[in-house]
Amino acid sequence: MSNYKTIAVEKREQIAVLTITRPDKLNALNKQVHAEAVSALEDLRKDKTIRVVVITGAGEKSFVAGADISEFGGQTPVSQRDVFQSASLFNVLDTFPKPVIAMINGFCLGGGNELAMACDLRCASEKARFGQPEINLGIIPGGGGTQRMTKLIGETKAMELILTGDMIDAPTALRLGLVNHVFAPEELEAKTMELAVRIAEKSPIALQMAKEAVKLASRSNLDEGLRREVDLFAICFSTADKEEGVAAFLEKRKPVFKGI
Repeated sequence: MSNYKTIAVEKREQIAVLTITRPDKLNALNKQVHAEAVSALEDLRKDKTIRVVVITGAGEKSFVAGADISEFGGQTPVSQRDVFQSASLFNVLDTFPKPVIAMINGFCLGGGNELAMACDLRCASEKARFGQPEINLGIIPGGGGTQRMTKLIGETKAMELILTGDMIDAPTALRLGLVNHVFAPEELEAKTMELAVRIAEKSPIALQMAKEAVKLASRSNLDEGLRREVDLFAICFSTADKEEGVAAFLEKRKPVFKGI
């Protein structure tokens, strides 16, 4: 793995932990973070030993407190648009074939909340705080906040949070469906890794097919989604993992999936 300046990547058997390492800036996203994280994810995409990725922020105060506002000065509409186009970190995460879990340990605001929502699952500390405060700067979310939040929690509450810029606490985020789990701060890492290990034990091919099918559900009509689900289901029947899963079930043992 390359030597990065704003992120760190640690491999724990079949799980990779990608940490944004700018705690003095509350892990704010700048151009270098975007570029390095995209590069790291491309490496992890190709690494067949890695089945699940966990993303978090360094320190106890913040997951990601938003974009680095110091980079906004002098930006033109075209240059800012380029930052958020197809190769953006948010879109790379959204199309990443392996499951990605956000481990949210503090402030999760603006671009940080958009980063978390681009992940597949979200585990939060009881101390985490969420919001899209862009409206307070005279702008709107630009990394998917208006779209992904609406799909996750519904138009009514998403509209309120985006128009007011208000923050919500972790229990509220859980109630709204913005996060999957809330844990005590001292248990966050262990509980998140437990979830990651459970997922990593599954067939990598089935995980990829399942992720694609679920994401399609909110982006297509029912008929299209059902047709694609059948295709993805059928693909699983071409794998050795499917044979192993059936054999293990019949033999009453735990399957050992190899991703083939």
